[in-house]
Amino acid sequence: MAGLILFLLTAISVVAADEDAFIGVNIGNDVSDMPTPTQVVALLKAQNIKHVRLFDADRAMLLALANTGIQVIVSIPNEQLLGIGQSNATAANWVSRNVIAHVPATNITAIAVGSDVLTTLPNAGPILVSALKFIHSALVASNLDRLIKVSTPHASSIILDSFPPSQAFFNRTWDPVMVPLLKFLQSSGSYLMLNVYPYYDYMKSNGVIPLDYALFRPLPPNKEAVDSNTLLHYTNVFDAVVDAAYFAMSYLNITNVPVVVTESGWPSKGDSTEPDATVDNANTYNSNLIRHVLNNTGTPKRPGIAVSTFIYELYNEDLRPGSTSEKNWGLFDADGIPIYILHLTGAGTVLANDTTNQTFCVAKEGSDRKMLQAALDWACGPGKVDCSPMLQGQSCYQPDNVVAHATYAFNAYFQRMAKSPGTCDFKGVATITTTDPSHGSCIFPGSTGKNGTFVNGTSLAPSSNSTTSGCHSQYLDRGSSFTSSVIIGILFLTLVVSL
Repeated sequence: MAGLILFLLTAISVVAADEDAFIGVNIGNDVSDMPTPTQVVALLKAQNIKHVRLFDADRAMLLALANTGIQVIVSIPNEQLLGIGQSNATAANWVSRNVIAHVPATNITAIAVGSDVLTTLPNAGPILVSALKFIHSALVASNLDRLIKVSTPHASSIILDSFPPSQAFFNRTWDPVMVPLLKFLQSSGSYLMLNVYPYYDYMKSNGVIPLDYALFRPLPPNKEAVDSNTLLHYTNVFDAVVDAAYFAMSYLNITNVPVVVTESGWPSKGDSTEPDATVDNANTYNSNLIRHVLNNTGTPKRPGIAVSTFIYELYNEDLRPGSTSEKNWGLFDADGIPIYILHLTGAGTVLANDTTNQTFCVAKEGSDRKMLQAALDWACGPGKVDCSPMLQGQSCYQPDNVVAHATYAFNAYFQRMAKSPGTCDFKGVATITTTDPSHGSCIFPGSTGKNGTFVNGTSLAPSSNSTTSGCHSQYLDRGSSFTSSVIIGILFLTLVVSL
């Protein structure tokens, strides 16, 4: 099966008001036990994924997707690009074999011509636009051009000076390609495909970009950052990169080509040089990205205009070469078991791998003891948690240590706040899990008496306005500083100062 499926990407997308939001994932063939196309489609159906992107046009995969109603983007691999870009006949033959042969049974809606061509295969840059036009011409000849769009995914690194977004522009080395490419997208009613990876932006920033900004962690209004040129507020890297693309296009007088994010995600495991590639962060990013897109918030530059987004990826690729993180972008393993359970309360049934909704807030492993003690004191003080079960002689007194007691207090606060976003972080020393922390006679709030199996690490900032009632305990109140996030300023952003 190694050659059967190259890649499949599903998408989260909130587009115009007349289209439904959708979510999907990326399937690579570097998996030791590659699922069959039938198994892949079964997982897509189980997760209610109705839009997919293939990184190839594999016949078996397209046949498996037939008559499912799933909308499909097929792709031309980079190694086929030169031939197609130099021959109209070759392009027409590709469309005949890989598109016309499968429609309408398989609902193909777009063709992605290559991937990251300008950054990974620059020699093919001069023929990229020709390839797009040749493929489009073949669709026109078959009267399919109104149903199937043609574009090419770009790495976000083609955008220079992307911070602040209002100053962004495309690498001018590629003006001979980007100008006619954007004009083609405009004239054909297509969209700019962009790969957006806040993980890499964060890693390369050497601490300039705070982790909270990369992970969509909610920020209070007085901590939001603004573009000093436009006064637009930015609370996450994703929106800033997308808006940078819009500004870059506007400087080339292109204002009506929408952006579709063809790849975005976060690795769940890394090597020693990738300390932030963790299950907690991957869950936080993807859960918050899904929520952000499905809320139809758009971006600061284009509020309310949804950004269709393809999540990378469906399966972990254990045979993929490179660093540890390269093997660990998946939401599932090859058997369809979740790597982590997304925290998607209120997000609908798409990617419904959180079937129990049994989530708890616990102390994060390896946290600083003084930080834990301060957070515990806040929870049992200003947080108004009933911490009496932890008093000596009570059911949750043992084990008598700050980790165990902080876990109880964090979870009690989280449950009393109805698990709302932002109530399980406590300055980074708490995380969400689906493993029930109850033990012996100590039954934690929210427990059903059954232990879970998968970690759910959606770590968000705690709420700053707790109105929850509760009893004060023996723990000291060391201040309510845990109710707000301390955000390190990004170089290009001006911090809004509260009045």
